[in-house]
Amino acid sequence: MSEDNTVHAELRSSFGKGFARRLRAAGKIPAVIYGHGTEPVHVALPGHQVSLIIRRANALLDLDIEGTSQLALVKDVQKDPVHQIIEHIDLLVVKKGEKVAIDVPVVVTGEPAPGTIVNLDATTIQVEAEATHIPENIEVSVEGLEEGAHITAADVTLPKGSTLLTDAEVLVVAISVPAAPAEDEETEGESAEGAAEASEEAAAE
Repeated sequence: MSEDNTVHAELRSSFGKGFARRLRAAGKIPAVIYGHGTEPVHVALPGHQVSLIIRRANALLDLDIEGTSQLALVKDVQKDPVHQIIEHIDLLVVKKGEKVAIDVPVVVTGEPAPGTIVNLDATTIQVEAEATHIPENIEVSVEGLEEGAHITAADVTLPKGSTLLTDAEVLVVAISVPAAPAEDEETEGESAEGAAEASEEAAAE
């Protein structure tokens, strides 16, 4: 566990939108910790530090709650749709060695055959992994693949210790040739105008 993920959390007993606004104004983020049959615990987290940590998918926090250590997985981040300010975070209690189901982002590497394009059909793949060894992403290579090639979840090489939960037949990546661009409207207009003039000339003859 990286020291960067060690977060000092403050217990809070006040709730409501007004209190949450005051917390955010003070540079803190309201959060709730739940799971393993425990009662939900409401805390305030340091805003800047946590904002940086949760840029990574499936971030794991090592919470220091008044001297007690608790591992927690970020399950949901609620943001203001306009200003993208973090309004609230849901955290799931996990234990070392415990396996959890998570959706891991797919990252495409390499270049397919010339003249083809990559269609990413599945942006994430669900796997089961140890809570303290969650992969940041899953790389899928398309190097040299020709038109018509496709990669399913079963074809993907998973990080060590991860087990596939997504249906093996789910399409992840497909290689295709881009459709020919439609004729320019102006060109179409000129063609129609030319055809009309030719028709008029033929009638005059």
